[in-house]
Amino acid sequence: MGLITTFLDLPLKPARATVWVAEKLKEAAEAEYYDPAVVRNELARVEDAHAAGELTDEQRDDLQKALLDRLMEAQDLAEET
Repeated sequence: MGLITTFLDLPLKPARATVWVAEKLKEAAEAEYYDPAVVRNELARVEDAHAAGELTDEQRDDLQKALLDRLMEAQDLAEET
């Protein structure tokens, strides 16, 4: 039975490997996206861009709000795990 199952599963192996790789990429992207250090660095870059005159007050506020929301979401996810 094991040999038959192996042969029947063989065509599905590439699809399973592709799904596994996609899941690992998603996990890595989410880990980086929600990393508090990354969010803090982005907040600092927003502030630097505003100080350099590249962003208006409204743009800075919008970006900061989005980044702080992301930071809060990261903290919520950390508490769940």
